[in-house]
This record gives sequence, C-alpha cells and structure tokens, in this order.
Amino acid sequence: MFETMQAAPKDKILALMAQYREDPRPHKIDLGVGVYKDEAGDTTVMRAIRAAEKRLHEAQDTKTYVGPQGDKAFCDEMGRLVLGDAVPSERLRICQAPGGSGALSILAMMLHRAHPNATLWLSDPSWPNHIPLLTTAGLKTQSYPYYDATTGSILFAEMLEALNTAQPGDILLLHGCCHNPTGADLNIDQWKAVADLCVEKQLVPFVDFAYLGFGDGLDHDTAGLRLLAGAVPEMVIAVSCSKNFAVYRDRVGAAILIARNSAEADAAFSHLLSVTRSVYSMPPDHGAAVVRLVLTDPELQADWQQELEEMRIRMETLRREFSDALRRASNSDRFDFIAGQKGMFSRLGLTSEQVDRLREEHGIYAVADSRINIAGLPGDRLDDVARAIVAIMD
Repeated sequence: MFETMQAAPKDKILALMAQYREDPRPHKIDLGVGVYKDEAGDTTVMRAIRAAEKRLHEAQDTKTYVGPQGDKAFCDEMGRLVLGDAVPSERLRICQAPGGSGALSILAMMLHRAHPNATLWLSDPSWPNHIPLLTTAGLKTQSYPYYDATTGSILFAEMLEALNTAQPGDILLLHGCCHNPTGADLNIDQWKAVADLCVEKQLVPFVDFAYLGFGDGLDHDTAGLRLLAGAVPEMVIAVSCSKNFAVYRDRVGAAILIARNSAEADAAFSHLLSVTRSVYSMPPDHGAAVVRLVLTDPELQADWQQELEEMRIRMETLRREFSDALRRASNSDRFDFIAGQKGMFSRLGLTSEQVDRLREEHGIYAVADSRINIAGLPGDRLDDVARAIVAIMD
C-alpha cells in the first residue's frame, strides 16, 4: 500500500525549529516560532493556570467523556469573554474544540455542508495552515489583498474592491486582533466598513481569533469583532486559548456559531456536533476545564488578567524599543511601522535570501517571508539584532 507514497513536503516552520535546536551558536535568537516568551526566553505556565490545575487535580474524580460539545460551562465562559452581550443568546451556539486549528477545521467542514459551492475569501498574506486546512474541509478559496509590505500598512481600499466581487453566501475569513501574521490590524472604522459590506453582499464572516488581550487589552481587542457580530445575521468564530492562557500543548479552543434565530442555530449546531463526532468524537477536557476554572473564579481571573496585561505591555515596549533600535542602526524611518502594529508578529520586509543571511551569518532565525515574533526579541540585545538586520540589507 505505501510503496507508491512519496514523503510529504516538510513544514517550513517546524523545519526551522529543528534547525534552530541543532545550531550550536550560544547567542542564536529564535524569532520564528509563534509562542510568547518572557525576558528569559521561556514560555512558562501562567500563575492562574498553575493554580487552577492544582484545584482540578484535587477535585476531579473522573476522566469519563464530557460529550461532543465538550465542557458546556467552558463554552458559556468563552462566549461571554469573546462576545459579551453583542449577540442574543438564542442565536448563539458554542462547541469546545482542540485548539484554534481544531475550531477552524470543524467550522469549515460545517460551512461546506451548509453551502458546498461557497468561496472562502482569505487575506494575502494569511497563515500557512489556512489553505490546507480549509481546502481539506472541501472549501474553495480566493485571496483578497490585505498588506503592503513596503509601507507596513493595510491595503484597505484594494481589499474592499476585491470583496465587492464576492457572491452572496461566500465566506469571508477575517483575522481578529493581532492575528494577521503581518501585525497590521483593522481599526474600528474599517471593521464597520467590512460589516456593512458583509450585510450588503450577504457574506458570512469567519473570524480567526487567537490573540485576545495582546493588542490594547481585553475590552478593546473585542470591539471590532463584537461590532461585526452585532451587524450580521450569520457568522462563525474560531477561538484559541493557546496564546492568552499559554496552554499551547493542551489544545484549548472554541467554535462559535451565530445564526439568524434559535431554530437555525439548533440545526446548524447539530451539524457542527456531527462533524466533531466524525473527526475526533470528543474534545480533550483538561485544558478547557482549567480555563473554565480561571474564568469562573474571581481571584484566578483577576490574576490571569494581570499577567496577560504584563505580557501585552512587554510586547508593546519591545515594539517601540526595537523600532528605535532599527532607526538608529539604519538611520532611517523604514521600520517605524513596527511600533504602531499590535501583538506578537511583524514582517520586516526582507527577501528570503536576506532572511537566510540573517540566520547563517548572525544566528537570527525568522521565517522566509521575514515574519518575526516580537516576544522572542532579547530586550538586552535589540541594538545587536537591529545592526544585524541592517547589515544583511547591504
């Protein structure tokens, strides 16, 4: 059976991780992998998560299945965290999922069942796993312009122009705050324009939302998404807890479905649960139970919010100081856009050859499109990193 199979292409980011691990240079820097790192370069367990795990260990008396929907209390808390009161509860259904990618996958499969001929519109650029994940679900994709690498800004007029050619029932994949790999976010006026377009063109928004709290704070970071949810009749949201709760390996996510009314929500949700049953049957429980404990205990929730805010401020400070270091090293404003962007990621605007030189000559690892993880920057070596970047641009 397997004699005709050729090895699948290697995942470039995973290959980069392996290359970094094997690099013997003591001052190497990893800016490629998308995980939050503290000042010491570590991705630690958050205080509230550790405390909640201890409580769960002491109180949990069974490991039996919780059902295809997962932990209902977790789902309710995720709905409140993401949407607040933007959508009436009778139109809202939520299913626990194995991470944000799991939520994306099951929502995509459900949408394909609902409208097999729909086109899913995807930003250029987007994440490498989006197209294989979405096309595996059966959806056909079409890209829309999003980012100008020369200016570090959003091509919003071009984005709207492209989306004006979409057909009723098409699906529009949008990135929540800090989610696009460029670090460039829609502002609230642009969210409003997108909402108006979705209503006018009868498009179904599909929001990928993994970095809540990394932009301007929990309340502000949901503003555009909540505006959109309150404007459109139908919408789906894939939520990840990996980053803002730092539970990466526990695979904690939620698939949120918004329908026109309760009856349609029930029908669509039955298909979403049918998809989960056919793919992985039951979601993993541990991480979701821990997040639920954090969100339902006032003391744990307050501590989580405080630590999340510390992470956000650190990244914001790194952005500003790195932008200043690049200005000093380059004697130009070429990289000033970095300070105005949000979250963990920015694109430096380098060629793949320059990225290779950065790795080979200076031990600084970034992905080929020059996306870097801001949280991976060493705060005490920003001038060194900036000088290395300028050096490979000559």
